[in-house]
Amino acid sequence: MLMEVEEIKEYLPQRYPFLLVDRITDIELGKTITGYKNVSVNEPFFVGHFPGQPIMPGVLIIEALAQVAGVLGFKSQEKKPKDGYVYYFVGADDVRLRRPVTPGDQLILKATVTTNRRGIYKFFAEASVEEDLVGTMNIMCAERKIDVD
Repeated sequence: MLMEVEEIKEYLPQRYPFLLVDRITDIELGKTITGYKNVSVNEPFFVGHFPGQPIMPGVLIIEALAQVAGVLGFKSQEKKPKDGYVYYFVGADDVRLRRPVTPGDQLILKATVTTNRRGIYKFFAEASVEEDLVGTMNIMCAERKIDVD
């Protein structure tokens, strides 16, 4: 299954400059997802992180992984933000960042459901560039019903 950015935007409330997933390349509903972010020199965070030696902030790598996990949660439950649902990122454990991500990298994002109980999802997530592991972590997201105008 392939999801382009316009379809991804149906499942995530984030928008530029905070939408950190460009494409979903594989998804097995209720189980696993793979997507990517093309990291461009024009990213707004590179202006200050760090001038002369741009590095993608680790917290944004964590956020990108949480976003692909959110797409998996939404698609698996057949829900969308327009229906009045959000997935809040509520925690990350065992975070390990191993290598910097720089302009020109394609950040591969993978998340696998480890548990799903009453709208609380736990995922094992990993990010890589080419064959190099960038980071791993356990992520928790909570599904919530919200009012939609």
